[in-house]
Amino acid sequence: MTVIDTAPLGAAGPSRPTVVRLSGEIDVFTSAALRRQLLCTLHCSKSLLIVDLSEVSFCDASGLAVLVGIQHRARPMGITVALTAPRPFMSRLLHITGLDRGLPIVA
Repeated sequence: MTVIDTAPLGAAGPSRPTVVRLSGEIDVFTSAALRRQLLCTLHCSKSLLIVDLSEVSFCDASGLAVLVGIQHRARPMGITVALTAPRPFMSRLLHITGLDRGLPIVA
Protein backbone atom coordinates (compact mmCIF):
# COMPACT_ATOMS: atom_id res chain seq x y z
CA MET A 1 0.00 0.00 0.00
CA THR A 2 1.24 3.44 -0.88
CA VAL A 3 -0.24 6.79 -0.03
CA ILE A 4 0.18 8.57 -3.34
CA ASP A 5 -0.85 12.02 -2.27
CA THR A 6 -2.55 13.93 0.48
CA ALA A 7 -3.93 17.30 -0.51
CA PRO A 8 -4.61 19.89 0.70
CA LEU A 9 -3.09 19.32 4.11
CA GLY A 10 -2.46 22.62 5.85
CA ALA A 11 -4.75 24.46 3.46
CA ALA A 12 -7.80 22.28 4.12
CA GLY A 13 -10.92 24.19 5.02
CA PRO A 14 -14.64 23.62 5.36
CA SER A 15 -15.12 23.88 1.61
CA ARG A 16 -11.87 22.10 0.66
CA PRO A 17 -11.69 18.43 1.58
CA THR A 18 -8.51 16.59 2.34
CA VAL A 19 -7.97 13.88 -0.29
CA VAL A 20 -5.80 10.81 0.30
CA ARG A 21 -5.00 8.73 -2.77
CA LEU A 22 -4.07 5.12 -2.05
CA SER A 23 -2.47 2.55 -4.32
CA GLY A 24 -1.52 -1.10 -4.12
CA GLU A 25 -2.66 -3.64 -1.55
CA ILE A 26 -4.28 -2.91 1.80
CA ASP A 27 -3.78 -6.03 3.86
CA VAL A 28 -2.46 -7.35 7.15
CA PHE A 29 1.07 -6.30 6.14
CA THR A 30 0.22 -2.70 5.21
CA SER A 31 -2.79 -1.81 7.34
CA ALA A 32 -0.83 -0.61 10.39
CA ALA A 33 1.14 1.89 8.30
CA LEU A 34 -2.06 3.04 6.59
CA ARG A 35 -3.76 3.51 9.97
CA ARG A 36 -0.86 5.68 11.20
CA GLN A 37 -0.87 7.78 8.03
CA LEU A 38 -4.63 8.31 8.07
CA LEU A 39 -4.59 9.25 11.76
CA CYS A 40 -1.93 11.88 11.02
CA THR A 41 -4.00 13.13 8.11
CA LEU A 42 -7.08 13.47 10.32
CA HIS A 43 -5.28 16.09 12.38
CA CYS A 44 -4.81 18.22 9.24
CA SER A 45 -8.38 17.78 8.01
CA LYS A 46 -11.21 20.18 8.75
CA SER A 47 -14.55 18.68 7.75
CA LEU A 48 -14.16 16.08 5.00
CA LEU A 49 -11.53 13.40 4.41
CA ILE A 50 -11.87 11.64 1.06
CA VAL A 51 -10.03 8.35 0.56
CA ASP A 52 -9.46 7.71 -3.15
CA LEU A 53 -9.45 3.95 -3.77
CA SER A 54 -9.03 4.06 -7.56
CA GLU A 55 -5.53 2.53 -7.46
CA VAL A 56 -6.15 -0.04 -4.70
CA SER A 57 -5.62 -3.51 -6.16
CA PHE A 58 -6.53 -5.60 -3.08
CA CYS A 59 -8.13 -5.11 0.32
CA ASP A 60 -8.66 -7.64 3.11
CA ALA A 61 -10.51 -7.48 6.43
CA SER A 62 -7.67 -5.61 8.12
CA GLY A 63 -7.89 -2.91 5.44
CA LEU A 64 -11.63 -2.59 5.96
CA ALA A 65 -11.02 -2.36 9.71
CA VAL A 66 -8.68 0.57 9.14
CA LEU A 67 -11.34 2.44 7.15
CA VAL A 68 -13.98 1.81 9.82
CA GLY A 69 -11.58 2.74 12.62
CA ILE A 70 -10.63 6.02 10.95
CA GLN A 71 -14.31 6.83 10.50
CA HIS A 72 -14.90 6.22 14.23
CA ARG A 73 -11.98 8.50 15.14
CA ALA A 74 -13.09 11.20 12.69
CA ARG A 75 -16.70 11.55 13.87
CA PRO A 76 -15.96 13.11 17.28
CA MET A 77 -13.63 15.54 15.51
CA GLY A 78 -16.49 16.66 13.24
CA ILE A 79 -14.86 15.11 10.18
CA THR A 80 -16.71 12.99 7.65
CA VAL A 81 -14.76 10.18 6.00
CA ALA A 82 -15.89 9.35 2.46
CA LEU A 83 -14.58 6.98 -0.18
CA THR A 84 -14.24 7.66 -3.87
CA ALA A 85 -13.54 5.68 -7.04
CA PRO A 86 -13.50 2.13 -5.67
CA ARG A 87 -12.75 -0.51 -8.29
CA PRO A 88 -15.51 -3.09 -8.91
CA PHE A 89 -14.01 -5.66 -6.52
CA MET A 90 -13.82 -3.01 -3.80
CA SER A 91 -17.38 -1.83 -4.42
CA ARG A 92 -18.54 -5.42 -4.12
CA LEU A 93 -16.57 -5.93 -0.91
CA LEU A 94 -18.03 -2.76 0.61
CA HIS A 95 -21.53 -3.85 -0.42
CA ILE A 96 -21.19 -7.42 0.88
CA THR A 97 -19.93 -6.19 4.25
CA GLY A 98 -22.54 -3.42 4.47
CA LEU A 99 -19.83 -0.79 4.76
CA ASP A 100 -21.21 1.02 1.73
CA ARG A 101 -24.08 2.11 3.99
CA GLY A 102 -21.78 3.46 6.70
CA LEU A 103 -18.97 4.94 4.63
CA PRO A 104 -20.34 7.30 1.99
CA ILE A 105 -19.05 6.87 -1.54
CA VAL A 106 -18.72 10.15 -3.42
CA ALA A 107 -18.04 10.90 -7.07
